[in-house]
Amino acid sequence: MTGAVTSLVERLAEFAPGLRIETGPGATGPYAYDASNYRVSPRAVAFPRTADDVVAVLRACREAGVPVTARGGGTSMAGNAVGPGVVLDFSRYMNRILDIDVEARTARVEAGVVLDRLRGATALHGLDFGPDPSSHSRCTLGGMIGNDACGNRSVRDGRTSGHVVALEIVTADGVRAVADHCGLHPVDPRDGDAVARLEADLRRLVEENLAPIRTELGRIPRQVSGYQLHHLLPENGFDLARALVGTEGTCAVVTAATVRLVATAQASTLLSLGYDDVVEAAEDVPEILRFSPSAVEGMDEAIVATMRARRGADSVTGLPEGRAWLYVELEGDDPATVNARAAELLHVLKARGRMTGGRVVETPAERRALWRVREDGAGLAARLVDGGESWPGWEDAAVAPENLAAYLRDFRKLLAAHELTGVLYGHFGAGCVHVRIDFDMAGDAGRAVMRRFLTEAAALVVEHGGTLSGEHGDGRARSELLQVMYSHRMIRAFAEFKQAFDPDGLLNPGVIVAPAPLDADLALRELPLVDSTFGFPHDEDGFAGAVRRCVGVGRCRSDAGGVMCPSYRATGEENDSTRGRARMLQEMVRGEAITDGWRSTEVRDALDLCLSCKACSSDCPVGVDMATYKAEFLHQHYKGRLRPRSHYSLGWLPLTSALAGYAARPINALLRGPLGKLLARLGGVTTKRRIPAFASRRTLRRILRAARSTEPAKALLFVDSFTRAFRPQVAGAASRVLADAGIPCTPQDGLCCGLTWVSTGQLNTARKIMARTVTALDDGDDRPIIVAEPSCAAALKRDVPELLGTEAAQRVADRVQTFAGTLTELADPDWAPPALPENVVLQTHCHEYATFKGHRPADLLRRLGVRTVDEAEGCCGLAGNFGFEAEHYDTSIAVADLALTPRLDALDARPVIADGFSCATQIDHLTTGQNIHARHLAELLDPAPGRPDEAS
Repeated sequence: MTGAVTSLVERLAEFAPGLRIETGPGATGPYAYDASNYRVSPRAVAFPRTADDVVAVLRACREAGVPVTARGGGTSMAGNAVGPGVVLDFSRYMNRILDIDVEARTARVEAGVVLDRLRGATALHGLDFGPDPSSHSRCTLGGMIGNDACGNRSVRDGRTSGHVVALEIVTADGVRAVADHCGLHPVDPRDGDAVARLEADLRRLVEENLAPIRTELGRIPRQVSGYQLHHLLPENGFDLARALVGTEGTCAVVTAATVRLVATAQASTLLSLGYDDVVEAAEDVPEILRFSPSAVEGMDEAIVATMRARRGADSVTGLPEGRAWLYVELEGDDPATVNARAAELLHVLKARGRMTGGRVVETPAERRALWRVREDGAGLAARLVDGGESWPGWEDAAVAPENLAAYLRDFRKLLAAHELTGVLYGHFGAGCVHVRIDFDMAGDAGRAVMRRFLTEAAALVVEHGGTLSGEHGDGRARSELLQVMYSHRMIRAFAEFKQAFDPDGLLNPGVIVAPAPLDADLALRELPLVDSTFGFPHDEDGFAGAVRRCVGVGRCRSDAGGVMCPSYRATGEENDSTRGRARMLQEMVRGEAITDGWRSTEVRDALDLCLSCKACSSDCPVGVDMATYKAEFLHQHYKGRLRPRSHYSLGWLPLTSALAGYAARPINALLRGPLGKLLARLGGVTTKRRIPAFASRRTLRRILRAARSTEPAKALLFVDSFTRAFRPQVAGAASRVLADAGIPCTPQDGLCCGLTWVSTGQLNTARKIMARTVTALDDGDDRPIIVAEPSCAAALKRDVPELLGTEAAQRVADRVQTFAGTLTELADPDWAPPALPENVVLQTHCHEYATFKGHRPADLLRRLGVRTVDEAEGCCGLAGNFGFEAEHYDTSIAVADLALTPRLDALDARPVIADGFSCATQIDHLTTGQNIHARHLAELLDPAPGRPDEAS
């Protein structure tokens, strides 16, 4: 820590006792980035709990001459949320909903409240907050106010500025005030004179610039660029709250806001329309707007292709033929009226002749799937099917909707002239187009191309009567280009507006006023290749390219939806999110702030709470696979060094458990006593859990003999280490179910997938284990390899080919299926299992969720007749070795409490299904003394359950 930072921290401790403030690369690394192209390392990150904490930070920073940048969810795509001084993270603690006034239809919230949390609370009253950015699951109201965010339904609801009643702010000199529709008011009467002077300066500024404000601002619905000074015009009532929306934290820091709410629509329908290209789609937008839609969203084929490649063909359903699509949502109070409007609109559009097809999306599941594609657009467009990368920078321009087709036509010509490719999507109904472009920002030549292109693109959008930014703000990406859009007089007015609030220029410097060059502080640069053990075949630059996948969209910071990221959901800390860890790895590869590479303790600590659940490899729009990155890091970090004790006790479990099977009974008795606790402590294993009982080899041999089919085997049943050592009865049940379903199998024992060595980063040993397994399985046989344990199936499917990199490994991986996937694909059509319960609770294994898309146990259970499958969406918290490690026990339980524990608490008499051994072990631990036992799906479907020869 430098002397200046030390002095600042000491001053803050004096001004705000108890304020949490973090310094050093391990804490500040993730905050050097947002979702933009930029990297600016802060000196410190502060986590205020109250407005008084914010006052203290601003006063201390003003005395020290240190800049301050306010940050919400950190999803800003224009470099709005990074800064060189102190970053204020409002999302951690200042995230309370302070009041909901149902009669007045308003809500008062702190700046760090995530939009989805507000919407969930207001939905109980039939109300909603209108603007709904695609990042609604993690963006904060403070961030939305900073950027004047809009969203998918901006055709109906407009921008955030239209929904703000009042803002509670702190000025650069530490004065608290309230901005509303008629001016500025001090919170403390002692600040009355200072607030009055500020308001007088602002009124004088408006009076002196009436003509440019009236002619240059507020021309089109999505004109977000610059400051919204037209809200201060006499005819608009000097609405300072609305004028401060979109200032990107450059004028004042917003601590709370009172916002208007809208009534939730009673009926809605969604139209899916296909076109040959996005220009054709844009031509129909003016006609569509005549039908008063709530949303008109567009996207091109690249996003859809990426979604299908990453998450399976069934991840996008309901689209007609075409290479570009529009989603048109119609809402109203009466379903019949809404449906009639939809039918009429389809008829009109068919008559116009541009559509390649159109349909009403009937089912809620299809609608959710389609909206998911659109909402993940920024991430999906960042890393496409062919491995190409694309970047923001010109992702947010907007024109009047009637000019959209002409603008897009010229814009594509501009891309072609610079030999660039853009992936197009966005809010077509509002004339706002998002585009990610394959800029080459790593070298000087590519950066020069980017600068020329952006300058010409700015001139082009202005020529079409548009704006540089229609939603995301100007930030570092476009502020320099404001001079292309606005007159010199207007630029001076912007500067005077900021000067009135922030005379020392300490609030988010480099943005809007006195802008930094658009090609300064770019994160991407030429980096040396990093030697790694995993091959990373889908990333051109190996490990460095793999960790660069993270572009900061922040889906991993969502509290619900999907499975990613369990540790973030448990702790709420940026450093515990997939994004935070990826940014730390990027910092390690850069070698600037983190200079000790693989030996970095800061990176090790950032990865510590990663459960290696692999959910990010599926849920992350760009396919970040933190479990693999962690395994690689641990391998390199501990190379030639003594490892944590649990890496030996748990990493080598397949070997030790195999030996324990020869004396299972005495070993189990030993482990249940005091010596067992001592051995657990010595092995770095928590004593708060019972160590699972080992099964005897005799029992295993008996079960495997019975499992051998008398009919010609159609498949191999891979008996994994966990099934072999702890629950061999699952192998017996699986063999009987498969035979009953017309898939007789041969059990294959004595092999291992190497998973425990991978998860503990012992990759050299893992490769040896895997190589033996591949040699044994790749013997010319092409029958499916069925694995009852999902984590082992995932390791064979993905880790083995990526670690070995051989054709033989890939051939084996191609044959691997889960138990549920086998029954879904290969079961006899006439097969009927025994009578099943009407309701079950299901814990789907994270590795199965991530690796075997389209073969979910929940879908199979419903198909087989289970009426209600209450699925615990999310990690069980045990996650292999993680929850057994003494230092991780509390986090393991906290993760379980997110989804699994509430379902177990409300279990009633329903059976619990968990195919994963870790999941079943966690469930048994959480329900100790309740006579509840998690069962494998095979045990539920077993045509001959409870065979006496399977007792251990």
